[in-house]
Amino acid sequence: VIVGIIESIGDYYACAKLSGAPPPPKYALNRGILLEGVGCLFTGMCGPAIGVTSYSGNIAAIGLTKVGSRRVIFCSALLMIVLGVLGKFAVFFASLPEPIIGGMYIVIFGLLISVGISNLQFVNLTSSRNMFVLGISIYLGLVVPGWVAKNADKIDTGYQELDQLLIVILESGMIIGGGLACFLDNTIPGTD
Repeated sequence: VIVGIIESIGDYYACAKLSGAPPPPKYALNRGILLEGVGCLFTGMCGPAIGVTSYSGNIAAIGLTKVGSRRVIFCSALLMIVLGVLGKFAVFFASLPEPIIGGMYIVIFGLLISVGISNLQFVNLTSSRNMFVLGISIYLGLVVPGWVAKNADKIDTGYQELDQLLIVILESGMIIGGGLACFLDNTIPGTD
């Protein structure tokens, strides 16, 4: 749940940046998270057991197409629902070769990563403190999950449930990098 909230907040900021809107205020973030929670609760009651949250790939599509109108998104959602009911279109999308899907993901997530990195323009990167926080957070966010994936058997607290919880947390680069960045940024004195 926490990871989903963090991802959604990042998605809201990235969407605002790509569509040329000002950053969302706190009340809008709170309202968005609340409505995502209500949507997940509703889909859970209906039975599909899938989450209804913001999806980073859709935000990258805004960057590629330069279309961020809610009306266009609403119309395309209706079109997708109608096409999803028709079996011929479902077969067409299911039959797309994996290299094509992979190529689309490379473009979409490459754009999304570049939007995230562009947020660093607001950080003073001449400060050694800020470079330390950024470098350590990115490095450990990339390295720790790989180590845990290869050495999960070395995590042994004596409680199987706690071991599983630690493994899930430590396998997420976003939790490691983001959590460490927040901790270091709030504890290391120096420039902002």
